[in-house]
Amino acid sequence: MNDQGRVTTASLLKAKMSGRKISMLTAYDFPTAKLLDDSSVDIILVGDSLGNVILGYENTLPVTMEDMLHHTKAVRRGVSRAMLVVDMPFMSFQTGGRDALLSAARFIKEAGAEGVKIEGDNYIDEMAAMIKAGIPVMGHLGFTPQYVEQIGGYKVAGKTKAEADKILASARKLEKIGIFALVLEMVPSALAKKVTNALMIPVIGIGAGHHCDGQVLVTHDLVGLYPKPVPRFVKQYANLGKLMKEAVSTFIWEVHSGKFPGKENSF
Repeated sequence: MNDQGRVTTASLLKAKMSGRKISMLTAYDFPTAKLLDDSSVDIILVGDSLGNVILGYENTLPVTMEDMLHHTKAVRRGVSRAMLVVDMPFMSFQTGGRDALLSAARFIKEAGAEGVKIEGDNYIDEMAAMIKAGIPVMGHLGFTPQYVEQIGGYKVAGKTKAEADKILASARKLEKIGIFALVLEMVPSALAKKVTNALMIPVIGIGAGHHCDGQVLVTHDLVGLYPKPVPRFVKQYANLGKLMKEAVSTFIWEVHSGKFPGKENSF
């Protein structure tokens, strides 16, 4: 953190150097963002995972720039301490350097994000242009959800030596252009350790074992609010979905029975 208590790219680098682990969670609305920020999470990610957990899509591909801007603005209002990073959605940066730069700039100028996250290394020139313009960029390697149709499903990445070598080379290439951190998703723990040790910047894992400099999860998975099976790498710390169902069922029963509203709920 800096002197004002805000998490910055510099404080994240300092955390890696000191061995302090970094926490990162997703938020898509004001109240969730406020709860996470008040809990002192380091990074809040407005993930394009909102396509799955908020909008009900099968994957992240249908998510638009307007979807991401809308939710980032809401999250921004709840964040005063954590660093706010946003996923650049599918086809927001793949159509050329100027389009990519202007899309990234919208997240910073219009929505108040402090960094953008981009999957893969196929658009490294566009990423470098963003960094040159002063926009912090977080990388994302391993399993990359925006490439799910090309990959052919949800699979662990880097299991063969050739795949592992490619991920390590890509990580080094991204670090060289100046990304401030890297997310590694669904890779073997041994590979994650190798990448983490090879880079000077923080490496944040999701399904990548305990050797990374930090960990990220989708908050809806963590607290049991996503109504579908969660991946193996998720640890569910609470089951708020069950509690909500119980509360709603009780409300319905009290309405039907005339118990609610009572005198204490009336004027």
